[in-house]
Amino acid sequence: MSVFDIVAFGAHSDDIEIGMGGVIKSYTDAGMRVLLCDLTKAELSSNGTVERRLAEAYAAASILGAERKNLGFPDRGLKNNKEALDAIIDVIREAKPTIIFAPYSLDRHPDHGDVSDLVKEAYFTAGIRKYQTSIDDAFRPEALYLYMINGYHKPDFYINISEKIETKINSLKAYESQFVLDENGVSTPLTDGYIERIVARDRLYGSETQVEYAEGFFSVTPMSREINELGRRWRK
Repeated sequence: MSVFDIVAFGAHSDDIEIGMGGVIKSYTDAGMRVLLCDLTKAELSSNGTVERRLAEAYAAASILGAERKNLGFPDRGLKNNKEALDAIIDVIREAKPTIIFAPYSLDRHPDHGDVSDLVKEAYFTAGIRKYQTSIDDAFRPEALYLYMINGYHKPDFYINISEKIETKINSLKAYESQFVLDENGVSTPLTDGYIERIVARDRLYGSETQVEYAEGFFSVTPMSREINELGRRWRK
């Protein structure tokens, strides 16, 4: 794995696109290397197959101009998982990103909160020289921020994605097995206008900052120069 500017972690492929697809596209359009790291293959999803979901995930990453990696841990098996923690640490130590992202912990899906806790712990532990994993070169990114998947919360800051909203929508539409109900599927919250609700949330966040669309984030660490640069428009 090469060095990346940004690494975003999610429990399932589509988590990152839902929460920050617009910002990912902003980063890649600015020439930054971005890695999307999914912890599970979402094998317990109500619709689709593992093989189809993986193909959709790589298609979505391509739309956003990002690279992708799947760690292959069991769906709904992430809580208090030291093996997963060490794997996340290895990704951080190998990729050496300036910024990492994780899901916000308050979410209806327990896996999202579990990944949030794991990444927060990995962010700190990756910088401890004497903590040994398969990669012992200690490294701690400059910043850790949290994106929202389900729900609506008041974030610490917003980033304007008005010029990237169509690309974000296209990345979500790549997950046809999740967001489109076919004759062999079952109805879920994702097949009932979910993409439209995410776009409506981004529009609402945009109205908070007097732009058309925005994504909201929580800060675990002080805002970095890269985040400040991407947020310059809405702060003017």
